[in-house]
Amino acid sequence: MELESDKLADYLQDLPEICLNEPAIKNLSQKLSSNTENEIASIQRAFYYVRDKIDHSWDIQATRVTKTSVEVLESGNGICYAKANLLTGLLRRAGIPTGYCYQKLLLFDEVDKRYCIHALNAVYIKSQDAWIRLDARGNKTGIDAQFSMNKEHLAFNPDTRLGERDYNVIYTKPNRKTMQVLEESNDALAMYVNALPESL
Repeated sequence: MELESDKLADYLQDLPEICLNEPAIKNLSQKLSSNTENEIASIQRAFYYVRDKIDHSWDIQATRVTKTSVEVLESGNGICYAKANLLTGLLRRAGIPTGYCYQKLLLFDEVDKRYCIHALNAVYIKSQDAWIRLDARGNKTGIDAQFSMNKEHLAFNPDTRLGERDYNVIYTKPNRKTMQVLEESNDALAMYVNALPESL
């Protein structure tokens, strides 16, 4: 993976989508990182919270569009773009550098041949001087993302034969196209079917 910036501070910055100073984010971040043995335990707790406690909008057929970390936390759901904002907020608030990663995936199936951009996170492990990717999209039948310090265990493994791919950059900010679609949509289900960007 390549870094968009060689400055770790850029992966700790606050952004309108992340809301580091909002009480809800501050309080939950502190709760998740308190009484943990080390940074890895803190990262695990935040990852599992976003993966398991926040539903993916499509999975539960929720129509509300959420964008910021606070909106996701309040509603309890969001698509991958929004859930990545929440995980970023919780970890950056705890002082853990966190970035954004993307994949190009088939939206539904090979026959339809429509693509979408999928968002996940990368987190810097100070004790290991290494970045790892984590996907808090949310598990369901056929999707089993896990926390792993060794071999990646992501929600999706792009198949290049089908035109899928990994974007091998860890970005400091969420991609503008992904945030724009959240801003401009008022129905999450219609957005998911018709409006997700197909490339960065």
